[in-house]
Amino acid sequence: MLTSLAFIFLLGMALGGLFKKLRLPTLLGMLLTGILLGPYALNLLDASLLGISADLRQLALIIILARAGLSLDISDLKRVGRPAFLMCFVPACFEIIGMILIAPPLLHVSVLDAAIMGAVVGAVSPAVVVPKMLHLMETGYGTQRSIPQMIMAGASLDDVFVIVMFTAFVGLAQGETLSAAGFLQIPVSIVTGLLGGVSLGLLFNSFVKRFHLRDSAKVVLLLSLSFLLVALESALKTVLPFSGLLAVMSLGAALQKKNSPVAKRLSAKFSKLWVGAEILLFVLVGATVDLRYAMAAGLPALIAILLVLLFRMAGVYLCMLKTQLSFKERLFCMIAYIPKATVQAAIGGIPLALGLPSGNMVLTVAVLAIIITAPLGAFGIDRSYKRLLSQSCQ
Repeated sequence: MLTSLAFIFLLGMALGGLFKKLRLPTLLGMLLTGILLGPYALNLLDASLLGISADLRQLALIIILARAGLSLDISDLKRVGRPAFLMCFVPACFEIIGMILIAPPLLHVSVLDAAIMGAVVGAVSPAVVVPKMLHLMETGYGTQRSIPQMIMAGASLDDVFVIVMFTAFVGLAQGETLSAAGFLQIPVSIVTGLLGGVSLGLLFNSFVKRFHLRDSAKVVLLLSLSFLLVALESALKTVLPFSGLLAVMSLGAALQKKNSPVAKRLSAKFSKLWVGAEILLFVLVGATVDLRYAMAAGLPALIAILLVLLFRMAGVYLCMLKTQLSFKERLFCMIAYIPKATVQAAIGGIPLALGLPSGNMVLTVAVLAIIITAPLGAFGIDRSYKRLLSQSCQ
């Protein structure tokens, strides 16, 4: 396993640096590293490492969401209001509807299979979007209108909605009935996640005020609490819907609200952790990509993904109506909601594992969505934010 980790970090940094010099997103180099090292190419990664790949990817995601929470000022979100709420589910709904309309005639699948496919590709990737939005917040681009904060929060909540929709559609494909209780999980998981995270954040603040700890120890403690929140989601699965990742983000946001100086210092520590976690995350996402599926799908699957992206962008634009945002700012929001990676890697193979007839096609479309949209969205954000957003005085 140690050899595999060495390959991941050395080659990941090398290709990431090369792509940066070429003015391309570094994550594209990391994804390529994973594809090359993974079981479907050179097969240089230890099986034991691949066995815990999902846990390691979740660890990296927790780090970036914790950092996001520590940098998120709740008053900024209050100022945004309605668009921030709509961004959590409207773009995903548009993309699912788009896939239902496009996939049956183009990919020769049923409407239900198309809905499953739409739910798989409908989630924006917080692992791609959140670091980009944090960079914008640090440099002051779009912060006057709270654009990065709105996108960052929406990208994190969007996943909760999409995973519930995916579970409902897969249940239908297995012969289960669709119930209102299933969709009630969405608001319940959001509310419980927020309450759990904020409560723990307030307790954490009281603890660090009472007991003196080095910032490094605070980071370890905060990470441990974040792990427990994510584990709590699985433990409560059959009892109470709970969004662990949202709880992680709200824990940091509560600390930022109550103790901004400590939150700022911890955010700087988490940004250093992200240097390694980012490489691990995107290389392991790349390792899940089987190019044979992508090549077998051909042009129709590629066209379907690009067309449903237009539906997603229309959904984002709808969320921005009756706001003070300019056309350029709205265009940036549409671009920022393109990247997909983590959720597609996590759930893309589930229909195939369950033996659903559409399993192969769903996995193929998920793989293609990662390959196309992660670099496209990251490149679009990097190349457009200076042109489309105004910079606040720092």
